[in-house]
Amino acid sequence: MTTQFKLAAALILSGMIVAGCQRPAEKTEAPAAAATSPTAASADVHPFTIGALHAAALKDGDIVLENVAGQSPWADTAGVAEVLRKTGDPKIHLSVQPLLIRGDNKVVLIDTGAGGAMGTANKLPASLAAAGVQPAQVTDILISHGHGDHLGGLVQNEALAFPNAAIRMSTAEWAAVQANGELATLVPVIAPKVQTFEPGAQITPSITAVALQGHTPGHTGYEIVSGQDRLLYFGDALHSSVISVERPDFVNAWDNDSDAAIATRFALLGRGATQSLRTYGVHFPFPGLGTFRRQADGFVWVPEVAATAP
Repeated sequence: MTTQFKLAAALILSGMIVAGCQRPAEKTEAPAAAATSPTAASADVHPFTIGALHAAALKDGDIVLENVAGQSPWADTAGVAEVLRKTGDPKIHLSVQPLLIRGDNKVVLIDTGAGGAMGTANKLPASLAAAGVQPAQVTDILISHGHGDHLGGLVQNEALAFPNAAIRMSTAEWAAVQANGELATLVPVIAPKVQTFEPGAQITPSITAVALQGHTPGHTGYEIVSGQDRLLYFGDALHSSVISVERPDFVNAWDNDSDAAIATRFALLGRGATQSLRTYGVHFPFPGLGTFRRQADGFVWVPEVAATAP
């Protein structure tokens, strides 16, 4: 992971639902079976439901970092070591798992993994196939932000990996992606498919964009609601299920605006714990599902199911 991979808080609590995408969606139809069929579980695919929606965590790979300057984004390596001591592993482990959602006559993929970069295994294509979906069946790709472990899988062999999908990201994030010289070869490939939106936009009948400020200029989470069920995909507002949750005050060098990112983390943890909100951590231990709980000295993440070892 390079230094470009860098999440105020009031928008989490007050800006959750605002009208309208900036541009209408391209009409792309997927076979009905692909939109509604349940998925079989495997080592790299974890199916679950959100109301009437069929969802699946799709493993792309793992990022493993030493807790030392130059690798860890947290400058307080001694503080991080103290937090990690209880895990029995001194290394920083960040899983990478895009989220698949099927329903509303759409096949939606939230983020696309690293495409094999950053030490990951490029498992997403196989995980997607195991979930019963072909790349051409994906109708919408929702990008949380423009870092390589989230949009790296958009392009393969200099062509669109998901040829029929609209690629959606916030207006501010698309501007940042276009200005990033390290993404110069990716931008012209994806540009014809990009559709931008403003914070709070209703992306699909079940998915609303949520501004989670601080990590990148237009960093976005996605709240998925079906019936009485809801799930918040919070992107890189929190990286580690241990460090980010138990010490949200730690400065993270990957954040573009540290003060805003810290405020976002505290607000997100507070809302999650107060509402017992089901959440999805793209970098939390696979499959990334769980809730936040208050404890005497702060917060802790409670996984919904036992994490799968890398």
